[in-house]
Amino acid sequence: MTTSPALSILDLIPVRRGQTTGQALAASKELVETADRFGFHRYWVAEHHNMPAVASTSPALELMHLGQRTTRIRLGSGGVMLPNHAPLAVAEQFALLSAVYGDRIDLGIGRAPGTDPYTSAAMRGHLGEGRMVDLQGNPIDPVEQFPQHIMDILALLTPAGATFPVRTGQHTLHASPRVDDSAQVWLLGSSGYSAQLAAALGLPYVFANHFAGRGTAAAIQLYRDSFEPSQHGDEPRTFVTVNAAVGSTAQEAWDLVQPHVYQMGQLRLGTPLEAQRLVGEDVESVLTDGHRRVGESMWDSWAVGTATQVADRLREIAQEFGVDEIMVHPIAGARPDDPLDTQPARVDTVEALAQEFGLERS
Repeated sequence: MTTSPALSILDLIPVRRGQTTGQALAASKELVETADRFGFHRYWVAEHHNMPAVASTSPALELMHLGQRTTRIRLGSGGVMLPNHAPLAVAEQFALLSAVYGDRIDLGIGRAPGTDPYTSAAMRGHLGEGRMVDLQGNPIDPVEQFPQHIMDILALLTPAGATFPVRTGQHTLHASPRVDDSAQVWLLGSSGYSAQLAAALGLPYVFANHFAGRGTAAAIQLYRDSFEPSQHGDEPRTFVTVNAAVGSTAQEAWDLVQPHVYQMGQLRLGTPLEAQRLVGEDVESVLTDGHRRVGESMWDSWAVGTATQVADRLREIAQEFGVDEIMVHPIAGARPDDPLDTQPARVDTVEALAQEFGLERS
């Protein structure tokens, strides 16, 4: 493990009060282009649905747009929530991304729906039913079928494609007329399930440390202890995701993350979600002791402070978990006078960390 880990970015494409989806995407485009210029290793977008503060609903579509002016950063999903999709559709989307961006594509896959049960059902069918069926019309539980669907995607992303039995013999499916560069498949999770599955298949694995904040060490150790070499990997590969924000002072950094604290509180307390509040009075006027307690239960796994403090904390986390890469989730909020199509505090976090880690601007 290196003393200074490689740095990557996780982006949920946050939407703040008064901002359109298009403006949120424009701000994220500035973020990924900044990360690319400074030599960050990866840029991943998440998949969430029916959330007013999150614009990242369709990772493949977003990456096709957001990656246009990048030249070296890896582009990926963190992740595609597979129960919401047919494996062939996912494989086709990421085969197209690979056709455009070559060997820079990561396909991170999760087992959770990334939304509420009703929206998840709507993702899989029409409203009120949301069923998937097999060739004989029998209902399919996409969560139960998760391991098979992973193996289907792995096969579909090869030049040979995936072959399966039908009444007349066998049928072969291809995700693309020609697969030259295959997306690197990662399994994501916040429990031991995906850690064990990734280990059994010899796939790389990432625990959702930025969201769960607990259980990271146990999941990573389970993955490493259970890993079986395969055609997909000779040894375990993993990294850690971390919520982070840099300010000119530690107090300023903590002020910048208050909108995220409020948002996480709304989510954990089961209260209505809304577009992300702004730094200052807009969020302070609605923060309750309940929101703060949620934050206090999570932020010991965050990296918030001055650039030097955050860099030191990231190095500590890398050493703690024995990883050589940290995926930063920039959670600094927007101030009331920030332009709607930019994310100054998030970009500042990326640039400050690049300087602290000695990354060279291209």
